[in-house]
Amino acid sequence: MDAAFLRDKIVAVMGLGVFGGGVDTAKFAARFAKKVIVADKGDEKKLAGSIKELAGLKNVEFHLGEHRLEDFTSSDVIIVNPAVDENNQYIDMAKKAGALITSQIEIFFQLCPAKIVAITGSNGKSTTTALTAHLLQNAKGGSGSLYGNVFLSGNIGNRPLLEVLEQIKTDDIVVLEISSFQLEQLARIKKSPYISCMTNLAPNHLDRHITMENYAAAKENIFRFQNAGDFAVLNAYDQQCLKWFEKYKKTGRECVLFDREKLDGKLTASFKLPGRANRENLAAAVQMCRCVGLKDEQLIDAIGSFKSLPHRLELVGTVNGVRYYNDSIATTPESTVVAIEAFTEPKILIAGGSEKGLPFDEMAKAISGKLKTLILIGVTADKIEQAIRKTGTVPPIYREKTLQDAVNRAKEVSASGDVVLLSPACASYDMFVNFVQRGNMFAEMVKKMNAEH
Repeated sequence: MDAAFLRDKIVAVMGLGVFGGGVDTAKFAARFAKKVIVADKGDEKKLAGSIKELAGLKNVEFHLGEHRLEDFTSSDVIIVNPAVDENNQYIDMAKKAGALITSQIEIFFQLCPAKIVAITGSNGKSTTTALTAHLLQNAKGGSGSLYGNVFLSGNIGNRPLLEVLEQIKTDDIVVLEISSFQLEQLARIKKSPYISCMTNLAPNHLDRHITMENYAAAKENIFRFQNAGDFAVLNAYDQQCLKWFEKYKKTGRECVLFDREKLDGKLTASFKLPGRANRENLAAAVQMCRCVGLKDEQLIDAIGSFKSLPHRLELVGTVNGVRYYNDSIATTPESTVVAIEAFTEPKILIAGGSEKGLPFDEMAKAISGKLKTLILIGVTADKIEQAIRKTGTVPPIYREKTLQDAVNRAKEVSASGDVVLLSPACASYDMFVNFVQRGNMFAEMVKKMNAEH
């Protein structure tokens, strides 16, 4: 592995994070660098778990609670966490001092010997990524004949990118979920994946990207630097995807559309995930498998054995005939619309969280007449309630201070046959460390309720 750009250098890792790529990046850099400075504005208490994972690495220093300008001006290489907006004075000064600015995703793409299949989009990308890897791993006559091992990694939170790098061989396949932030970083080295899939495009992360145009431009990087013979896989029902299909099919790469309505019944018969959006995810995964040479007949058994990911329309318990679903991953209004449309039963929705700068008007129009009850928590509760009331079709609305209060209220207003759905339409940072903690707490509350029943 040629990591010469790190060897015997002073490396600053900007952004350790509570979870994500900071730990992986610091471990990797410590193998080659003379010194690794881990810089994060969070304190030791907040970052305790991540710090513990780096214990014992003698060439790693922690500079926490603030950013120090000298850490960036005196380092040879700055590795930036994707959660960090690079438009800041520290990166500017590091560039002026001659430092190399890079990221975990750039390092991976530069050093990975295998072909990369990558999925991005506003909704459905985690399920599509996991499903694609599952189908490639379990297809009849797939792994071991058409290709070697299949590695699942990236923004999905599976095995960290750089941790698995040395295990990857030339004939393997790597399946990644990639965010808009990572795609902005990847554009710096002008690389795109061998197979690039866009699930759909809807407003997201506008607190960082500011405009929808900027967000779309970041997402487009997944196609922008592909070579002739690479595959661009796009959604036949998404208007922006159709525009990119027309643009890129003229460039020599293979452009294909996936269509949820054209899936063979043999493929959908054993598929266990509910809703139209999951059929769309399946269509995308099947199309990517076709790109590597698999036939539909090879995928049937693998489709039947795929299970829902945690925090994504995950059934976490049934109490008194009421089913409770954890959809904590739903951090956008569009994701919550998808969740509501997946069920025909009476629905009690728990929503609200921290602000991402996204409007809720379209979500309100799509769901207000489909809810038995709406329970709101978090910073965005006012904004969501106002959007719902504007529609003129207003379900009973309750405002609760905590998630536990919301679950208690849901139990009180539900009846056998109902669905209680935690699908917040918002990020979690006002009340939780991340969506994983939010979802786990919800699941534990339901489990406790079931035990008490």
